[in-house]
Amino acid sequence: MRIFAFGSSLISSYWNGAATYYRGIYKNLARLGHQITFAEPDIYGRQEHRDFETIEYARVRVYRTPGDLERVLAEACEAELVIKHSGVGRDDDRLEAEVLNCGGRGRRVAFWDVDAPATLARLARDAADPFHRLIPRYDFVFTYGGGPPVIANYLQLGARNCFPIYNALDPDTHIPVPAEERFRCDLVFLGNRMPDREARVEQFFFQAAEAAPQFNFLLGGEGWGGKRLPNNVRWMGHVGTAAHNVVNSSARMVLNINRESMASVGFSPPTRVFEAAGAAACLVTDAWTGVEEFFAPGKEILVAWSAQDIVRYLRDVAPEQARRIGSAMRARALSEHTYELRANQLHRLLGEHSQKARGEQGAVDSGPLRALVCEEAE
Repeated sequence: MRIFAFGSSLISSYWNGAATYYRGIYKNLARLGHQITFAEPDIYGRQEHRDFETIEYARVRVYRTPGDLERVLAEACEAELVIKHSGVGRDDDRLEAEVLNCGGRGRRVAFWDVDAPATLARLARDAADPFHRLIPRYDFVFTYGGGPPVIANYLQLGARNCFPIYNALDPDTHIPVPAEERFRCDLVFLGNRMPDREARVEQFFFQAAEAAPQFNFLLGGEGWGGKRLPNNVRWMGHVGTAAHNVVNSSARMVLNINRESMASVGFSPPTRVFEAAGAAACLVTDAWTGVEEFFAPGKEILVAWSAQDIVRYLRDVAPEQARRIGSAMRARALSEHTYELRANQLHRLLGEHSQKARGEQGAVDSGPLRALVCEEAE
């Protein structure tokens, strides 16, 4: 199948937390035989901070906005499946509406939400948002996470369906590697400074650092330059995806902190959870609904409700126990949470939809005879 997707960026993780998710999904869809074109706007300096220049499994279309949009949309309409991801970063409203013009004649259109809490909050704030009228027109709604609460919300908004395609591990990319001295620490957190997460970073990371001056803390991500840091916290700035393995492998423990909206909705394990799992790191996560659906607390992941919990883990979990937890998490991820499995899930959904569409067409063609056969079978 020819798939054309609009998203934030496939080739740059700069101010783009969805990059690893996109790469894992689309690489494995390509392995299943799908032809991938990924269109991303030239914004936010991402093209100047590429993680790599080319991607073998997808054709990347970098476009200037809004001037190139008409041409790129025309190209998209030649595909069999057009995907509009949320959070492209420019012209999102226009894209939400105009990709729907590609539907029909055997072509399908999907909205793939990589930040469902933000999208649903946007719709709740504004009953006049045009996206209310557009949702029922999409053939599919896919979501990065969110579980039952997000599914229920989208169905209530008129979506024909809603399928969570959760984050996962790419075992080709995220692996244990030898530690490096420059990244050694007791606890590392990688995350950009964002309004929806800063209070939780303060609560779980900075308060833990202040309460435990005997431990060394490492902070990565953009935006923290103007923040007053405790003396035992070292800030690295932006950490490209190529360095995530060595950072995760060098820290005694790795911390995950969800954005407030993701934590409240739940069922949304972010990329860094599976990156840490791939490196067999001992991961501590702030508590969120549904975590036990992915990893077993205490055995495969450590769950914290406060900075005091994090300090307790740092103090009481011996290095050998931390290694066992990290190894168990990696084994669980390899067994149940890989991008290969997620891509196969999507592949089946697309196939089932095609089969259903052919069946409905057959029902129209067969007329009264088919109706009679169905009635007798019942």
